[in-house]
Amino acid sequence: MADIAALTTLIEPEAKALGLELVRVAFFGGKSDPTLQIMAERPDTRQLDISDCEALSRRISEKFDELDPIEEAYRLEVSSPGIDRPLTRVQDWIDWAGFDARVKMASPLNGRKQFDGRIIASDGDSVTLGVNKLGEVAVPLAQIASAKLILTDALIKATAPLSTEGADKIQLEG
Repeated sequence: MADIAALTTLIEPEAKALGLELVRVAFFGGKSDPTLQIMAERPDTRQLDISDCEALSRRISEKFDELDPIEEAYRLEVSSPGIDRPLTRVQDWIDWAGFDARVKMASPLNGRKQFDGRIIASDGDSVTLGVNKLGEVAVPLAQIASAKLILTDALIKATAPLSTEGADKIQLEG
């Protein structure tokens, strides 16, 4: 299995050189279909377009061809985190406060391995979720196996790209 921390160290400068932030680096698929998945975004828009994916993929491929950090054959997948994005960084929990998330625990917390709830806040060590029938639950970030936003109407509305239609007709007062 590939060393994700070492791969992230190689990938992050390539993303930053393109003005991108890494969201997640993961390796999955086992022996049958090993895939290195890289999710990135533009910090100002929280999105990634196809040309960004192509540019990052080329940079990573060139770097990995030179250094060969993964011994076995694998598939490289570069993408946007999408609307129901994974929550992998402390800043994600802060940025997406007020939205719903699904959190899967590495080990049970209060007898549960999964919590679905509204993100209330994060102090950098834990995230507080508002969970139906449980109230507020403090979840240590170190115990989270995986987390992602839940697709809701509010999330779709909040992440809709701004239209540029008519922008060429806007006259700014000077």
